[in-house]
Amino acid sequence: MARVDGADPERRIGILVFDGVKLLDVAGPGEVFQEANRFGARYRIVVCSPDGKDVTTSTGMRISVDVSAADAGELDVAMVAGGDALPTHPIDRELIAAAETMHRQARRTASICTGAFILAATGLLDGRRATTHWEHTGTLARVYPSIRVEPDAIYVEDGGVLSCAGVTAGIDLSLALVERDHGPKLARDVARALVVFLQRPGGQSQFSPAMRAPVPRTAQLHEVCGAIAADPADDWTVTALAARAGLSPRHLTRMFRDELDTTPAKYVELIRLNTAKDLLDAGHSVTLAAQGAGFGGPETLRRAFLRHLGVSPRAYRQSFHSALRDSD
Repeated sequence: MARVDGADPERRIGILVFDGVKLLDVAGPGEVFQEANRFGARYRIVVCSPDGKDVTTSTGMRISVDVSAADAGELDVAMVAGGDALPTHPIDRELIAAAETMHRQARRTASICTGAFILAATGLLDGRRATTHWEHTGTLARVYPSIRVEPDAIYVEDGGVLSCAGVTAGIDLSLALVERDHGPKLARDVARALVVFLQRPGGQSQFSPAMRAPVPRTAQLHEVCGAIAADPADDWTVTALAARAGLSPRHLTRMFRDELDTTPAKYVELIRLNTAKDLLDAGHSVTLAAQGAGFGGPETLRRAFLRHLGVSPRAYRQSFHSALRDSD
């Protein structure tokens, strides 16, 4: 790391890219480090590819590459970006070799999103804790059983090797590195400038498909589920649902179990939770979201959020609400 007398040392951040790389995996961390420079840090971004040639991202946009991985030189952090094909297709040997090379040249190594699959292919994650995008944590654990996968972590560090979840988690990880290098005040200034959380509440479960309601197969149950979705706040007891379907409560409960692998009460709660989540996303208060979704009051909604998402509705709203604001 180059140092000017009396000044903070320059920290070189190498980002490994390749054809099909996720653009946000590169741009997100890049913006964090460049923003940190505005507040007194001295980061230098070095974009690398296996052969030093420019690459085309997942969006079709091209990224200009500075050097090949072999010519990256000494790095403070070697960051390996992700791509959609990494969890399901064989990883190019040159890409694996490039990650190995950059790791040897770096003080710290990190993966962004599915970039964990590249690090896994190098063997660098063997015996270590790691994470990746929630959609692929199961695949990572199955294909690389020696890795201790933490499926609900935003980012993980083990032995100087870091990994993080989905694309925006690269911002979380980069902010954590900035805080470690320059302290919490500078990191807070960067987070505030980028309008992001310095430390995001909750884990990946708040983004996972566990919130998606299952789809019924039969027309009879489809009609019942449609009625719940149309008015989640209605009084949807098992008796009321059974009357709507023209069935006995016992028969309806059996249909929910056979087709949707759940109970009528749990299905209603999931629809109400999705509705409350949408209301919070739109900027409504926790109280109005609870009432509009049929939970009755904020405390019932809070218990449902904690049970399903591991985060309170207030914390969720602070993280993800729109610019519209209602007072609680």
